[in-house]
Amino acid sequence: MFNKVLIANRGEIAVRIIRACHELGIKTVAIYSEADRDSLHVRFADEDVCIGPPISTQSYLNIPQIMAAAEVTGAEAIHPGYGFLAENAEFSEICQRSGIVFIGPTPDQIRSMGHKSTALSKMKEIGVPTVPGSEGIVSDPTEAAAIAEEIGFPIMIKAASGGGGKGMRTAQDSNSFSALFQAAQTEAQAAFGDGEVYLEKFIVRPRHIEFQIFGDQHGRLVHLGERDCSTQRRNQKLIEESPSPVITPELRKRMGKSAILAGEGIGYVGAGTVEFLLSDDGSFYFIEMNTRIQVEHPVTEMTTGFDLVKEQIKVAAGDPLSFPNEDVVLRGHAIEFRINAEDAERDFMPSPGTISTFHPPGGPGVRLDTHLYSGYRVPPYYDSLLAKLIVYGSNREEAIVRAEQALGSFIIEGITTTIPFLYEMIQDERFISGNVDTGLVDRFLAERLNKE
Repeated sequence: MFNKVLIANRGEIAVRIIRACHELGIKTVAIYSEADRDSLHVRFADEDVCIGPPISTQSYLNIPQIMAAAEVTGAEAIHPGYGFLAENAEFSEICQRSGIVFIGPTPDQIRSMGHKSTALSKMKEIGVPTVPGSEGIVSDPTEAAAIAEEIGFPIMIKAASGGGGKGMRTAQDSNSFSALFQAAQTEAQAAFGDGEVYLEKFIVRPRHIEFQIFGDQHGRLVHLGERDCSTQRRNQKLIEESPSPVITPELRKRMGKSAILAGEGIGYVGAGTVEFLLSDDGSFYFIEMNTRIQVEHPVTEMTTGFDLVKEQIKVAAGDPLSFPNEDVVLRGHAIEFRINAEDAERDFMPSPGTISTFHPPGGPGVRLDTHLYSGYRVPPYYDSLLAKLIVYGSNREEAIVRAEQALGSFIIEGITTTIPFLYEMIQDERFISGNVDTGLVDRFLAERLNKE
């Protein structure tokens, strides 16, 4: 086992990793930008190193500075968390060449799944169901329009690199296709430095279902059940839950088998997530694989009883998976809410500032992953995620009741957050009944607007 791990991240995930390391008896090194000098992850770590000014490219994305911090502190491994450099194959490769363990998959595995068009081709090759679409990248608008006509509208135009909904457009017909195709290319180039896009058939009102997979260095790979991430806005997840309200044991078995097949196809090691679209007829299609720990990993921890971050560290150190050999049994129901510094009344505009009051929720089945405290200044330079509220119940109904209690007693003042919006969202009858798809939030917002 490692003696010292450097956490190449910030915020709640950095705090989460530090806690896992300390439980394993591992010393930790926090890196931070000048804007994060007073952040909790800096206070909780055994050592800390300032790596640059607030802008991410000069700090949390500055590989030479991070590697220098690891060398100076004697860290044997680096945990990248999620976001920033977590799926950067070059960073993983540099760690490898420097004799520092990257707590994650190999550079080749990151590359094979990081480019979505390449990943889709690989999945088709090994027999994982995929959404009908173009055979790889399409660059020419005229050629793209012809392919779209052949596949049939509506069509999704998707960036080959990156994620988070950037470089993604939906064309309902041929009249709007060309303008949307060029807009997707432009946005993808600006966001990821890669303007390549590909086409997929748009599945009407699908669910977004992802399977947590885990592989070790001894050839064993398992799945830990599904998470339903359908409650999202503009392809950004807001609420995640496990198990999905619509997944039967038989469908879980089929989708889990495909998820494992995807991981085995690239010899995957570590924590990863295989994501599918699920149509209302029970058909499912691979959309992408995330080669990192997910923001929503706590719901799987709550329903399985396993600590996924500790397992990541142990697997990276060469330990075999500690999960039992039999199929995973999901117990109870867990729901995660992403609490963001955003104003839902102003089109989710970011809301940085200083927190004047912070009162976290509590009670049975309530977990809060956060880096907040009263007096903390939320900087404007990074992702707006403030906290993850996770509730657990013996069934979905109990989890929703606990969610209402927790969101209703969660006080953050000084900035605007998404807490009121989430509280309103979970009282919508469609959410309560589990009748959720990826377009529900947009319809909910449109209905609110019409009422006003």
